[in-house]
Amino acid sequence: MLAGALAAAASAAVAACSAGGGESSGGAKQLRIGYFAFPSGDLLVKNRKLLEKALPEYTITWTKFDSGAGVNQAFLGKSLDIAALGSSPFARGLAGSSPIPYKVAFVLDVAGENEALVVRKGIGVSDVAGLKGRTVATPFASTSHYSLLTALEKAGLKASDVKLVDLQPQAILAAWQRKDIDAAYAWLPTLDELRESGDQLTSSKEIGAAGKPTLDLAVVSDELIARDPGAIDTWRKVEAQALRTLKSDPEGSARTIAAELGISVKDATAQLSQGVFLTPEQVASAEWLGSAGKPGELASYLTDTGRFLAGQKQIGAAPSDARVRKALYLKGLPDVLK
Repeated sequence: MLAGALAAAASAAVAACSAGGGESSGGAKQLRIGYFAFPSGDLLVKNRKLLEKALPEYTITWTKFDSGAGVNQAFLGKSLDIAALGSSPFARGLAGSSPIPYKVAFVLDVAGENEALVVRKGIGVSDVAGLKGRTVATPFASTSHYSLLTALEKAGLKASDVKLVDLQPQAILAAWQRKDIDAAYAWLPTLDELRESGDQLTSSKEIGAAGKPTLDLAVVSDELIARDPGAIDTWRKVEAQALRTLKSDPEGSARTIAAELGISVKDATAQLSQGVFLTPEQVASAEWLGSAGKPGELASYLTDTGRFLAGQKQIGAAPSDARVRKALYLKGLPDVLK
């Protein structure tokens, strides 16, 4: 039943994106962008219409997704040109005999305290090992799912030692309120609501520091790369501008995020403080995405993610290192970000 509901949701998300290629029926250029309602520079670009101002001759549509599984379905349906996507669902998308035809072109943020594992207060669980036999929810095929599996393994538990439930963020909150679940691994803003009546056991910042980082990437379709690389360069420029704004004008950024998400400026400020936002120079550095002809450490992180997911039997086989490196779109970096 749940699988059917998720499939229906993914189909609805795909349908919400305009179908077809990069031009509308009237011949105008268009970009179809998928995003998450998650505090980041991406929301600054959307709310302030930075891309629309930079590409006035384009029709730009933004479609909100709840998790990476829906984004992957939309790319398979050729309904997206650019989208935010977690590192774990991206590694999944590269697996198998027919990998999704897309590439990483930017890094939106590195997961920190904005993704975490929370347990309900008063049930006698004080560490991850204590979750044995408990019901734990997370959106499957997400970065939170990957981090949850990592946390369980680190605590000496197998996935089968808990009852894993596949729920999207809003469904997690509803199940939490009904007391149908004991714990959940989720991201903001749902995470903050869970924290109000729960205790945090670990976070993606802690797991990343131990060698298993997760990231919110931005990916572009192979079709867009072939058809309109100039639009990708412009999109990268405004995303880089947004990253600089997050650091140079935190108050203004918080007001924009608050307006976009319909939350208070105080809450937006708190949520932004929990993320790890790179500078454009860091994005194109050897430590992360890399530059033209020189893939960065992100390739190794993604390869390791795929191997871990394969070891957990979440995917049939891990994508090869060569496939992962080929799935990084580095043309123009770092110069295009200046």
